[in-house]
Amino acid sequence: MLYLLDANVLITAHNNYYPINRVPEFWDWLLHQAEQGRACMPLEIFEEVRDGTGDAEKDLLYGWLQRAEVRRALVLDEAIAPEDVQRVVDDGYAPDLNDVELERVGRDPFLIAYALRAAQERCVVSNETSSPNRQRANRKVPDVCRALGTSSCNTFALLRTLDFTTGWRR
Repeated sequence: MLYLLDANVLITAHNNYYPINRVPEFWDWLLHQAEQGRACMPLEIFEEVRDGTGDAEKDLLYGWLQRAEVRRALVLDEAIAPEDVQRVVDDGYAPDLNDVELERVGRDPFLIAYALRAAQERCVVSNETSSPNRQRANRKVPDVCRALGTSSCNTFALLRTLDFTTGWRR
């Protein structure tokens, strides 16, 4: 299974649970998972996180993402066709989203479109919580994934599945 990471996975991990300067084992483990072909991010999602503050001195996550080995391992080496992204927007959100709604949806359709390329072999990892009653641009990633036939999980399910521990190197 290839786990495709949403931007919120890295941002939330760094800000709330595993700050890079306090739990570097998590970030080393994540890089290892990427190098082993188990976790990655589409370029569109990587750029969303990387373009945060743009200051490696103040933003440790930005600094980590600037490392060549991180980019090389973490960024999915594929391109997606615009019609695949449009299908996610049309079938997962609504075919008539306006510009404000498209901005609210952000780059999530890219993430889901990459997962749909091999829906049985890929899983979207997002910290968004399912909210099935939401409509249009307010739909959450897990609900769009479910509607389109690909799997999703949250960060903690990923950690359990890939067996993260701070002593993972032993």
